[in-house]
Amino acid sequence: MNKLPDEKIIQACLKKDAKAQKAFYHHFSSSMYAVCLRYSNSKEDAKDILQDGFIKVFAKLDQFSGKGSLEGWMKRIFINTALEHYRVNKVYQEQSDVEAAYAVSQPSVAIGKLTQKEILAVMNGMATGYRTILNLFVIEGYSHQEIAEMLGISEGTSKSQLSRARAQFIHLWSQLEK
Repeated sequence: MNKLPDEKIIQACLKKDAKAQKAFYHHFSSSMYAVCLRYSNSKEDAKDILQDGFIKVFAKLDQFSGKGSLEGWMKRIFINTALEHYRVNKVYQEQSDVEAAYAVSQPSVAIGKLTQKEILAVMNGMATGYRTILNLFVIEGYSHQEIAEMLGISEGTSKSQLSRARAQFIHLWSQLEK
């Protein structure tokens, strides 16, 4: 990652300086867009989440204490923005044909050999709820208790959704392999 924006840019952003905000945006937009893509159904949704996330970052920048990384603080805002986007749009729905995902045998090649692009392609094909749980647990490292609180579900639901998400990931990946 490039050097973080200097304190002058951050201070200018706090004063609502448009040039500083633009520089700040350009510095972080690609890494935050990657986060948004992992939680969205399309590039258009990811762009909407990115825009909403930056609005929140600029509105709350004065709340960043300087403890921990600025990028980590921002990432949490973007994840919460993505989750809010999906709660508002009511896309947390159970997938009806989970049985098909469970019936898939283990792939012949280790999933660890997939490229980032291949993983993203598989995850984009997943049901939104499954993809969200998989992102939060596997990629972001949240516990089932934290996920349950974030999504307003039970821990058991988080665990079962993760199991189903893994099965769906394997199923979709095996389809790409063919």
